[in-house]
Amino acid sequence: MENIRAEMATQGVTHALCVSVSLSGWEKVHNLAQNYDNFYASVGVHPDHEPGADADADTEQILTVSELVLRAQNPKVVAIGETGLDYYRLCGDLEWQRDRFRTHIRAARETGLPLIIHTREAAQDTLAIMREEGAQQVGGVMHCFTESAEMAEAALRMNFYISFSGIVTFKNAIAIKDVTRRVPLDRLLVETDAPYLAPVPFRGKINHPALVRYVAEEVARLHAVEFDAVAEATTRNFFALFRRASYSNNIV
Repeated sequence: MENIRAEMATQGVTHALCVSVSLSGWEKVHNLAQNYDNFYASVGVHPDHEPGADADADTEQILTVSELVLRAQNPKVVAIGETGLDYYRLCGDLEWQRDRFRTHIRAARETGLPLIIHTREAAQDTLAIMREEGAQQVGGVMHCFTESAEMAEAALRMNFYISFSGIVTFKNAIAIKDVTRRVPLDRLLVETDAPYLAPVPFRGKINHPALVRYVAEEVARLHAVEFDAVAEATTRNFFALFRRASYSNNIV
């Protein structure tokens, strides 16, 4: 961890959000946020975590608003999620996935915390549930965005930011590059989605927070602005969205 933090400092990456994907792993995520001033955590269960698939399956199968709200009481927890819908990796009757998504949105509304939303090949249902459950009341981020410009625009209208990962640096990611150009800098975030999706020139290697700089550099190129403009905008956007987070210079 100290090596990762040292690389972050070298690349000028000052803060990191450790995203929860399961209740069974939440304590590890939470402990990272507790141990480091410039780390924050979320609480949630990823839509790919099918009930019965891991050690915490019984809890995740009956995930309740109160369970999420309880974990969200810690001030280092700044968001609800990762949540959402994924029709790419899973198939069959996915009503449990939609129900769990609704549970996360209701917890976000109760806590006032923003949402971290994953959506893959489920754009119509994702937006419908967001509208039905009032997700616009708390806002959030469409993370690791790979959907259409039309979906991005719909999410922006619902008080959401759009976040781009290392995918935007891939040569064949033409459509995502186009969407990136369309998202205004004051509504844009960058991320790693570590340990996956390392940006070029590290594609195929283990991703880590310091490499988010390369995502920001590509965003700057696509928007035809200086790197510093993207760095300043995305940092400002992070703290505007994750209101519990506070800037810390303690990054080494």
